[in-house]
Formats: sequence, C-alpha cells, structure tokens
Amino acid sequence: MAQGLVTMSYISASILFILSLSGLSRQDTSRRGNYFGMLGMAIAIVATVFGGHVTAFGILAGALLIGGSIGAFAAARVEMTQMPELVALMHSLVGMAAVLVGYASFLDHNSTLVGVEKTIHELEIYIGVFIGAVTFSGSVIAFGKLCGKVTGKPVLLPARHWLNLALFVATFILGRQFLANAEAGDALTPLLIMTGIALVFGVHMVMAIGGADMPVVVSMLNSYSGWAAAATGFMLSNDLLIVTGALVGSSGAILSYIMCRAMNRHFLSVIAGGFGTAGGGEAAEIEGEVQPIEAEETAQLLRESKNIVIIPGYGMAVAQAQHTVNEITKLLVGQGKKVRFAIHPVAGRMPGHMNVLLAEAKVPYDIVLEMDEINDDFPEVDVSIVIGANDIVNPSALNDPNSPIAGMPVLECWKGGTTIVMKRSMASGYAGVGNPLFVLENTRMLFGDANDRLQALLKALQA
Repeated sequence: MAQGLVTMSYISASILFILSLSGLSRQDTSRRGNYFGMLGMAIAIVATVFGGHVTAFGILAGALLIGGSIGAFAAARVEMTQMPELVALMHSLVGMAAVLVGYASFLDHNSTLVGVEKTIHELEIYIGVFIGAVTFSGSVIAFGKLCGKVTGKPVLLPARHWLNLALFVATFILGRQFLANAEAGDALTPLLIMTGIALVFGVHMVMAIGGADMPVVVSMLNSYSGWAAAATGFMLSNDLLIVTGALVGSSGAILSYIMCRAMNRHFLSVIAGGFGTAGGGEAAEIEGEVQPIEAEETAQLLRESKNIVIIPGYGMAVAQAQHTVNEITKLLVGQGKKVRFAIHPVAGRMPGHMNVLLAEAKVPYDIVLEMDEINDDFPEVDVSIVIGANDIVNPSALNDPNSPIAGMPVLECWKGGTTIVMKRSMASGYAGVGNPLFVLENTRMLFGDANDRLQALLKALQA
C-alpha cells in the first residue's frame, strides 16, 4: 500500500474517531457513534497491516484471530452488570501493552537513532512504561473492586500522600539515571525498578479510593489508557496511535473533571488517590424503624399520583429490570401521568451505566434527566421510586460531615411526597454507608428482587 494511501487512511480513521466521540456524548446518537468508531478502527487496522511495515503476517493473523475471538466471546457473554469491570480489565490490557512495547523498543538494538533523537526516544520509552504500568496495576485493582474480589472500602496507609510523593521523586531520580546510563548500555536496571514503583503506585492509588467514587476512577483510568496508547504511538512512530490515544486521554480527563464537579470532588485529589473519604470522626448511626410496603399499596399510590420520578441504581442492573420499568412507564404515561427518570452521575458502576440500560429498554430519551436538571423539582414530586440505589439518595452526604460520602451531591428525593425504595435487604451500598433515607417518615421499603417486585407492581397497575 502506497504511503500516501496509508496517510489518507489514517486521516479518515482520525475523523471517524472524532465523530465517534461526538456521537457518544448524547444518548440519541450513541449508536451511530459506535458505528463510526468501529469503522475507523477497521480502516486503521487494514492500513497498518498493509502499510509496508508488517512482514510477519502469519504471526499477526494468529494474534488477530485470538484477540478477536476473545473479544467476540466477551461481547456475547458479559452481562450489562459486568460491563464496568470488563472496561477496567480492558484498560489494564492497554497499560500492559504500553509496558511491553516500551521494553521491546528499549531492547531493539537495530535502532539507528543518535544524539538528541535517541535521547527523546528513550524519554518516550520511560514515560510510556511508567504510564502503562500505573494504568495496568490500577486497572487490575479497579477490576477487583468492581467485581467484589477486593474490598470497596478505601484502604488508607499512614502518611499515604508522603508515600505518593516519595514514589514520584524516586521515579524522577531513576529517570535521570536511565537517560544517563542509556549510552553505556546499563539502563535496564533503573527501568525495571521504575516499573516496579509504577506498579506499586497504581495499586496504592486505587486501593485508597472509596466505592462511591469508583465510576470516576473508571473514567480516570480510561484517560490513563489513552495516554498510554499515545506513548506507545510515539515509541512506534505511529501517528494514528498518537492521535487516537490523545483523543481518548483528553476526553477521559474531561469526563473525569465533569464528574468530579458534579460530585463536589477535586480533580487533583482523584490523581493523588484517597478522595471520597471522610474528614475524620465516626459517621452518624442510623436510628429508626423502616415502614415496609407491598406492590398493591405501591400501585394505589401511583394511581393517586400525577408527578412520578424513577431513580435507577445498580440493583436495577443486577435484576435486569429495565424492560419492566419501561412497561410500567408506558402504562403510567398512558394514564396521563408525568413520569421522569433521575440519573445521578455515578449511578451504577461506570459513567453512563444507567443511561445505557434505559436506552436498551427503549425508554424515551427526553424523560431521562441528569441530577442537575431534576433535583430542584423534588418538592413537587408525588412519588419517587428508587430501584436498587443507595449512596446516590443518601441524605448523610449533605448533613453528616463525617460520612465517607460527605459533600457529594445526591438526588434529594426525600423532599417529595413519598419515596418508595426497592431493595433486597437493608444492606449498605457500595460505599459501605448506612442510609437514613430508609427510616424517614415519608419513605416506604419494598423488599425483594427488583424485577420480581416490579412485575408484581405492573400486574397490580394493570388490574
């Protein structure tokens, strides 16, 4: 393939990736955005394979077959509730790829670079390996937290910020040694030590983050994986990989910043780790008795209501109840009632988790509102239905300064007429925090599997 044609293919792929990101920014264009992204990646792979730099076609074909088979298997088998941990796992693979490419570039003795160009290439290798190692270990811990294999509570070591600073200083010192020893051929030792430090830093950073803030962590690791890919592009002198990595890295950073603002968090605290923890003292104890309710009573409340808000959470994803929710929504709207959905920025386990579920069930986009768009309306709401959510409707975030989620804006559903909370039990949410909403006077608890309870509610409404 002529070099000019390769360049044009790379430009076309870059444009398609930009259109993909633009499409993914809205629910009604997200499907089209996915198609643009897939087409762009297909063009990029074909242009790279036949661009003249690849000679081992048999090995490459085997790798593509194995990787494609694993991807197809994951796409077919992974449930929507497992998507967050799958995304975290994919981020770890990008990070490991950057590390392996970095070491391969370092050990490549056929390089013809000399002088300043050689020094710049060595710096690219060092930075790429560092970012890749942090992304890999941090993503593995995030995967463990999201699937429950690692505790969701923050693990805070004494003087953790000083430890982070010490790790960074050591990284800079080792970087200087790496560049100084590269000419003498003795730079492998500082590179190996730095890789170990980066792996430790990634583990320490994510372990210090509480469960309520994990969606921000997923977004942040997405950004890291993008910069790791960009670093890989510099090491391989591949312009498209640089552009694509920069697009993913910058968009992930912007999304992390937006989510931090929505959650009243500081972006730099995300980078440092340990955010989302209380300022000190013991969180307030939850006192009071819950008031249970049944599906028939819930249906009667909905019949008497005009303004209804549904707040979905991770429990709805676990129960795969989004389709039943849509049936109930259509029935209530057909009866002339105003029904809307309230989406918290960190509902679920990853950004946009609830939006994807509702879109899958074909819930109309125009009634799915973000927290800032609906929070002021709760005093006029007759009934709020909370489906498997906990931390995002927890009043202690606003009135308990010692709560692990203190300062995080939440959906203030308790300000409405009646709040119906659907949960399997009184267990705390992912952040491990008790919720005083459950014992408020205007709250009713509808216990059981979300889909079973919603099916019973649908039958009661139809009757």
